[in-house]
Amino acid sequence: MSSYKGHSVFALLLSLMFFHSPLLIALTLIGANIPDFDHKFKKDNVYKLIILGLIVFISLYILKLPYLIGLIIVFLGACFYFSEHRSFTHSIFGVVILTSAVSLIVIWAFQLVTSFTIIDNQYYLLAIIIALLSFLFLNKKLLMVFLPVFFISVVIVPFFNINYLEIIFASFLGLFSHIVLDSFTPAGIKIFAPLSSKKVFRQFGLVCIFVLVIVAMLYQGPFYYNFFENYVIS
Repeated sequence: MSSYKGHSVFALLLSLMFFHSPLLIALTLIGANIPDFDHKFKKDNVYKLIILGLIVFISLYILKLPYLIGLIIVFLGACFYFSEHRSFTHSIFGVVILTSAVSLIVIWAFQLVTSFTIIDNQYYLLAIIIALLSFLFLNKKLLMVFLPVFFISVVIVPFFNINYLEIIFASFLGLFSHIVLDSFTPAGIKIFAPLSSKKVFRQFGLVCIFVLVIVAMLYQGPFYYNFFENYVIS
């Protein structure tokens, strides 16, 4: 499925099964839109990503600040530039690599900003970083809807403590949801690219959805148990 709408809706549904924080839900949705940057018609965006990474690297290097985040952005752009459509970036190896890169960008940017900003509200700082990330990877039409809904949600929803593992998992869930949905297409996906050209199809996607539902139930089990105990039984 090449439509950003389909991938966004599917990722949103999955994220609601796992998360209650608008930040993690937003990160999952963004992740679901990342793999298709290997498409030819998005090459201009890839060039911009590489240039942005170089600018960030040079700027931080001059300021004597941690500059590896710039190199990670360049690396991310290079992955899309050298990958064929629905090849490496749509494989399990690609999902792991992209998850690592996106997570490092978010985490290192958060650490960098909190080290010198006068704003002590880490929840809002992380929200700003995720919003900036959305400018890089979301379709412009989707972005116009995403940003107001995201910031309204951040304001009205109570604060949640978010750890780095949750950031990594939300990024992975979004990226993985993309290849799961693409497995339902007639072309399928090369799940082990570039090591193998073996393709998986609909059956793979159905199994993954079943596993994700089970994992979500186990993951959210304690939350719903406490909710039932505190608000229903009492």
